[in-house]
Amino acid sequence: MPGVDVITAAPLAGLPHGFLGRRGGVSAGAYASLNVGTGSPDDPALVEQNRRIAADAVMAGAPLATVYQVHSALVERVTQPWPLDERPHADAMVTDTPGVLLGILTADCAPVLLADEAAGVVGAAHAGWRGAIGGVTDATLAAMESLGADRSRIAAAVGPCIAQASYEVDDGFLARFCEDEPDNERFFKPGKPGHQQFDLAGYVAARLARAGVKTVAITGHDTLADDARFFSYRRSTLAGEDAYGRQISLIGLSPTG
Repeated sequence: MPGVDVITAAPLAGLPHGFLGRRGGVSAGAYASLNVGTGSPDDPALVEQNRRIAADAVMAGAPLATVYQVHSALVERVTQPWPLDERPHADAMVTDTPGVLLGILTADCAPVLLADEAAGVVGAAHAGWRGAIGGVTDATLAAMESLGADRSRIAAAVGPCIAQASYEVDDGFLARFCEDEPDNERFFKPGKPGHQQFDLAGYVAARLARAGVKTVAITGHDTLADDARFFSYRRSTLAGEDAYGRQISLIGLSPTG
């Protein structure tokens, strides 16, 4: 069985972190193999085992905190993980507690990992298009600042997500983004008649930069195009499949002492 696929970002190199793919887990079929999606019809025992495998690949033995993601701009402060059936509805987390891993689940949306290493504060956000335009990254930065971070020191990385070449939207989608900010037109390229190709990663990165983050990296992986490496909601939908897994992106502060 292939090992866990952990993609790292240079700006976060001093901290335990990783954007994980679908390899290295115990699930089978449509969920093969590192499916961490508790909302999928996969065997819950296998999902729980996959969550442990994923966490251990980034920070062995660390407790894993996740939220019930709802495409919002809601952020939660984490001191310890919630039980799975008590997870708050939110799409981002921040912590200054060493030894805890923050985990964001995706299957085409953009995972964003953030850190002010000097302040000992990290964050993780789930940025689908709704959360992105709704300000989830802005809210995450504000929550990190409430713990003592300085956004001018914060480094961020936008991980594997659906890429512009794979992300077809209609002209109404373009209009919505341009109504919010006319300059957003630069994140779209014309596609077939009545449609556009949207650069989600570029948009998220630009929002971070506009908010004062000086160091922003994009890993550049396309979740839809690489079936062997990533789960993809849209790929499954286009194929007429009703089952798909979720991958996880993780960040934490190394335990002290």
